[in-house]
Amino acid sequence: MANYYCEYCGYKLSSVEALTRGLCVRHPLGVNKGHHKLYEGSEKKQYVCKYCGYKMPSIDALTRGVCLRHPNGQSKGHHSPAL
Repeated sequence: MANYYCEYCGYKLSSVEALTRGLCVRHPLGVNKGHHKLYEGSEKKQYVCKYCGYKMPSIDALTRGVCLRHPNGQSKGHHSPAL
């Protein structure tokens, strides 16, 4: 059975439908102001931020941190996993 992850928060479910139906606590518009977004990359041992190169062992751990090189400005957004 495959796992599907949210790109914004790392939440994991076994179906894309169930994942994208739920509200996301780390959505760019604010807490629960949008739905989970499907992470389209593969499962990895380490996930890398596409803006600054920061590495963490899970999408959840990566996206908790604030990114110093975020396109919205320094510390104005969370790390985002590269594919």
